[in-house]
Amino acid sequence: MAKSKNAEKTTRTNSTIVQWIVFLFSISIVLISFISVVFPALILASDTVRIPGVEPVTPDPFETGVWSGGVIVSCIIIFSLAFLHHKKKIKSLSKLFEKVFSFEISRKVSLIVMIILLVIYVSASTGELSVEENLEDYVGVKKRLESWSIDTISNFEPHVRYFLLSSSMVLFGSYKIAAFLASIALLITTYLITTTITQKRFAGIVATVILLQSSVFLAYDTTVSYTNFWILFYLVSLYMVYRFWPLSPAAYLLSIPSKALTAAFLPMSIYFILRSSISKKKKMITAGITAGIILAGGIAATEISATQGTDEKFDAKEFWMGFTSFAYQLRSDGLVMLFTIPLIVGLFIASRNGIKHGESMMVFISGMLLIAPILTGFTTQTNQPYRFVPLIVFFAIGVGVLLSKRQA
Repeated sequence: MAKSKNAEKTTRTNSTIVQWIVFLFSISIVLISFISVVFPALILASDTVRIPGVEPVTPDPFETGVWSGGVIVSCIIIFSLAFLHHKKKIKSLSKLFEKVFSFEISRKVSLIVMIILLVIYVSASTGELSVEENLEDYVGVKKRLESWSIDTISNFEPHVRYFLLSSSMVLFGSYKIAAFLASIALLITTYLITTTITQKRFAGIVATVILLQSSVFLAYDTTVSYTNFWILFYLVSLYMVYRFWPLSPAAYLLSIPSKALTAAFLPMSIYFILRSSISKKKKMITAGITAGIILAGGIAATEISATQGTDEKFDAKEFWMGFTSFAYQLRSDGLVMLFTIPLIVGLFIASRNGIKHGESMMVFISGMLLIAPILTGFTTQTNQPYRFVPLIVFFAIGVGVLLSKRQA
């Protein structure tokens, strides 16, 4: 009996240590990212802006951004309300919090609400399908699609994306239909995975609404240049961990030839799998197969890069510049700007209360933010707004996790 108690105590201690490590890492990445939200020029303070015919200007590093006041005020209000709830200083406030956290809807109601949301979304977006894209990369993508066929596959390109877009043209006479269907499927999958990991349908509805109102999501939901196939397949791989785990690595594998960037999501996937509520044997098999597939693909890609003579070097300046992309690319997504910091703290508290995927969502959110500087620091690529759609997805799911069913 004494040994059992000691083992249980050790497990709790180790779990607490992991929770703190995850929280400190996540909040650090989030706070660094928010430096450019509060002080847009601080990280780039040494850079002088030179415009022909205009006197060179060095930005004021402490000039505040448009979201700085909102971020500070929202944090003060939310943390104050949370403190008052925790100390039970205002009974009506505590009751309100308890009602929100315990609120649930029936399967029938959730189905009706989801149908209504999807009908509204489809009705509002259908008009975009008849309008030709004017994004910069569209000309190149369209040209590649016109010459692409399965027989021409010979190098590493997003061939799954090309296949789906080409099939869309054959079946529907438009490349945009497949992209639009993928966005609809992404909304549905967001609902399903949130409902699954939180055991609450209301949480799934909340997550879907948050994704649906995102300016970044709505800006790229029907585009051919920047489709959501990669995010959809990746999210399906996470959902399949719970529903049919052998398909999880397969869905992940499909996400990579949709967009190679998802290979960088491997550490986050492994953490999610290990924190999932499935048997230890399934965790080991799923994580092992997933890691094996991605690592094998990474080795092959490295060899291809070596034969093609590509030479990527780390650039510290570009790395730090990558942290500024969050402030600029998501400036129109008010919910993310105002509530990311409180969300990370809330997820930590949730994890301390036994909600495992509180940690997972912290890892996903901070990981998505960290990928931007890694991309610019280690490669010649630039950060584009559409690459933050996964961040919006996990922000939405993270809010849902706060509403998770509490264990009695």
